[in-house]
Amino acid sequence: MLLGFAAPAPPAAGQARRFSVLEVGAGATVVAARSTFSGVELGIARRLGSGLTRLAFGAAGGAYEGRAGMRLAATAQFLLRPTGQSGGGPYGGLGVAFAGAAGTHGAAYLVLVVGVEAAPGRPQGWYGELGLAGGVRAVAGWRWRRFPEWWR
Repeated sequence: MLLGFAAPAPPAAGQARRFSVLEVGAGATVVAARSTFSGVELGIARRLGSGLTRLAFGAAGGAYEGRAGMRLAATAQFLLRPTGQSGGGPYGGLGVAFAGAAGTHGAAYLVLVVGVEAAPGRPQGWYGELGLAGGVRAVAGWRWRRFPEWWR
């Protein structure tokens, strides 16, 4: 269920609110390297605590070394504007990834990612990422977010 576009009410004095957000995304991904991967990526993420930290997992299916392959990635990300209602919200993160296909040697990578997403305090918006993960990685897609009840 997607929520409305209303701005959040500030917490009462001396009362901190837990900011747990579920996010689901879909996009196109390309990793340009000696072993190139391209495909469609689906992701799920959870923002924790104050909303500055996001734990994300992505699974992509596509072509790896000219064969049907897959890519899995898990990252911990830091959001600079987690409640932004307009403009872009930059973020960065670190993690691990694995890419492989039947009949090839798969490979594991450390991941470094920087990205920007449209209005991270709203229920949906585009996102784009650049990073390093066994080569130069680029992703563009759309995210849907589910905010806590008090956010409405």
